[in-house]
Parts: sequence; C-alpha cells; structure tokens
Amino acid sequence: MNKIVVAIDFTECSINAFQHALSIAEYCHGELILLWVEKAVNEKDKLGIKAPDASAEVEKAFENLISRYQPEHPGVKISWKIRKGKIYKEVTEEAKLIKAMLIVTGTHGASGFEEFWIGSNANKIVSSSTCPVITIRGGINIKRPLKRIVLPIDSADETRQKAAFTGYIAKRHGAEVFILKLYTSKLKAMRQKVDIYAAQVASYFGEEAIPYHFDEVACENISDATIAYATKIDANLIAIMTEQETTTSNIFLGPYAHQMVNHSPFPVLSIHPKDTLAAGTGF
Repeated sequence: MNKIVVAIDFTECSINAFQHALSIAEYCHGELILLWVEKAVNEKDKLGIKAPDASAEVEKAFENLISRYQPEHPGVKISWKIRKGKIYKEVTEEAKLIKAMLIVTGTHGASGFEEFWIGSNANKIVSSSTCPVITIRGGINIKRPLKRIVLPIDSADETRQKAAFTGYIAKRHGAEVFILKLYTSKLKAMRQKVDIYAAQVASYFGEEAIPYHFDEVACENISDATIAYATKIDANLIAIMTEQETTTSNIFLGPYAHQMVNHSPFPVLSIHPKDTLAAGTGF
C-alpha cells in the first residue's frame, strides 16, 4: 500500500492538507500516517522550566480527527505518530523510514500546542525530502479530486523527470495534464530545447494513455507565468522540479520552487531529480 506522510499541527491549514491527502490516498490505494512533531528544546527548557507535556492532548486530537474522517473513507487506513526533534527533519526521516510515496504538508500555521510550525518548515521539508512533496497554502479551497494538472517545461535537463510521478498521479485520478512550455529566452536554440523536452514528455504520456494538452508562454518569471496559466485553466495541482533553469540567483531550493511553494494558490507537487532517477521514463 502506498504510504503518505501528512504533517499535522491541528490548524485549519494542516487539516486542509490532511483532507487533500485523504483524497489522494483514496485514488492511489494509499495509507495515511499523520505526524505531529514535538520540539526537542524550547525557550522554557533553556530557562530550566519544564514545559507541560502535550502528548495526551495531541493523542486526543488525533483520535478525534480519525473518528471524524475515517467513517467517510473506509478504504483508507489512517494512523498517527508523534516524534520529537526538529520538525522538518522528523517529517522527512519518518517518510524515509517507512518508504513513503509522498509527503503532504500545509505552508503555514500556528497552533495552541506550540508556536510553530509549518510556515518555517515547508521549504525545509521540500528541500530535505527523499520523496515527492505536496505543499498547500493555508486558506486555499481545494477542488477534489484532481482533474487538471499543470506541468511546466523549461530548458533545464531535469524538467522532464517529473513526468513519471505526475503521470502516476494523473492516471490514478483520471486527470488531464497540461504541458506548459515556458520560453524565457528569444534564442531559437533555447526554444527548440524546450520544444524537444515537451515533445518527449508528451510521448511518454501518450504511451501511458494519459490525456494531455500543449500550451506555451513567453515569460521572464516562470513562477508567475505558471500560476497565471493554472488560474486560467482552473487547475488543481502544479507539478514542478526543485531544480530549474540556471540563473545567477539560484540557491539549493531554487527561487522558482521557493516562490511556487510560498505563493501558489494551488497545491504544488515538488519533485527532486534524485527522486526520479529510477523512474524508468528514459529521461
């Protein structure tokens, strides 16, 4: 069974992410592991004041959550776990330990349990994860199930590698994939590179009998262009790589991926090149 780790802090933002994960689990025959992380050290500990144990309260909150949603989703196994440490490390370590297919997390939150959580950790989770991650901004009303997935293609060699996992998600949901060619240069050779990559991805989707569409846009900011296009077609998922076209401002989690995680009004599926090396797409 495909395992999905859901980062939970019991805020509206993380419950929204949980509901999205439930929908994915149903279509992918998945199992949800809800994870709450207790910080290893807080300011009261540093001052020698023992903080109250939140474990009992957290356990009760988990049981209430599962009792509410499990009857509506009898085919999805839902369990929970508490870990202690740095939030992003514990989330990604749990996913690695259980060989999770996916991590789902919100992108901001503040909870009565602690002054944390997701806001400062979402990008760290994306950067550190060894499996794909779906991030969902708080306050976003998600249309489920997934029906339209935007897959932007740029000139980076890695851009094609998201096709395999995106195709799997699309196939399970009966979704259409919208291949968006992003032209950031007027150079003919660069545009041809994008065209070739897009054609290779389309060929793969064709072989997998996944419905797809082509579109293109000339742009400077590929994050803004992708979001604008997703808005135009009323998409409910954007699939990106954490690596993108090289610019002088690139950092480990590139500005494109960073912007998408923080600003997209749609769920964002982030995939690392290292996640896809054995995907078998021939890319």
